[in-house]
Amino acid sequence: MIKAIQTGLVGYGLSGFTFHAPFMKTMDEFSVVKIMSSNEEKVKKDFPDTEVTNDFELVIRDADVELIIITTPNEFHFDMAKRSIEAGKHVIIEKPMVIESAKGDELVQLAEKHDVMLSVYQNRRYDGNFQTVKKLIDDGALGDINTYEARYDRFCPVLVGGWREKAEPGAGMLYDLGAHLIDQALYLFGMPHSVTADVQVQREDGKTDDYFHIILAYGKKRAILHCGLLALEQGPKYKVHGDKGTFIKYGEDGQESDLKEGKRPGDEGWGMDRPELYGTLYTEESEEKIVTVPGAYMNYYKGVYDCIRNGADCPVPGEDGVNTIRLIEAAIKSSEEKRTVKW
Repeated sequence: MIKAIQTGLVGYGLSGFTFHAPFMKTMDEFSVVKIMSSNEEKVKKDFPDTEVTNDFELVIRDADVELIIITTPNEFHFDMAKRSIEAGKHVIIEKPMVIESAKGDELVQLAEKHDVMLSVYQNRRYDGNFQTVKKLIDDGALGDINTYEARYDRFCPVLVGGWREKAEPGAGMLYDLGAHLIDQALYLFGMPHSVTADVQVQREDGKTDDYFHIILAYGKKRAILHCGLLALEQGPKYKVHGDKGTFIKYGEDGQESDLKEGKRPGDEGWGMDRPELYGTLYTEESEEKIVTVPGAYMNYYKGVYDCIRNGADCPVPGEDGVNTIRLIEAAIKSSEEKRTVKW
């Protein structure tokens, strides 16, 4: 029998509304009992029977709340997570976990002290295209990997505003999309031996980074992570080379666009890729289309439920979130000092 986790959702902007609320509404494993937001009217359209407050203290002091999901801007993550943990709550932090790795270490130690779960919402581990890459690597279809390349190429030549484009700590594409790419690489290969990075502001009047190129070194193996917002024509999302073959995959996972269009987990075709976007596995003997593994962001939340209720491993533990921030810090240092940062 499912015993729903009583949940407090903090923030109802793009992240809370798009990437968390739909799963809270459709999964029996969770029941949202409080939402912190300044836009009660927006919240009530989706959660008409849920209490809405603008006071964070009321959320963490609610004895019924077991889990706090923090979806506020990056600068608030540390303080809110710390106060939640000290109140004895399990915590999910939207990526990036924190701005400084030292703060992340503090949260990990605090969660251990209070015996609560601390997790980072790295939903892109559950993208179908990435899951396909991981399966091919795990199955040995590519042999020993020598080069792994993952990219976020977009065309956004005009600034749109918002906190991510302000010249503030934790803003910019490295902390935003970079956190996804770095987490995926660490999930596949672990911590690298060194980091070499170029981080730039390319758009006119830009205040924070909108381009990065990062090379993670694992002996002779290289993981290349790239992002640019001035790419009108976009190339492959993933290129992975091994001594047995190459896999090339175009196209983004469709779950984000589906969520923004109002579709919900469990709808017909959820997480399925379009056949014309299936990746290609090249070997010396053949060229084969690989059916994309269905994307499943809900698997993250199923993992959270199993962790809290059944003592299973945390799907994305706080330590993983801290390591992502360590690499972001190393990439910034590498770019500023124009050198390779050894681990």
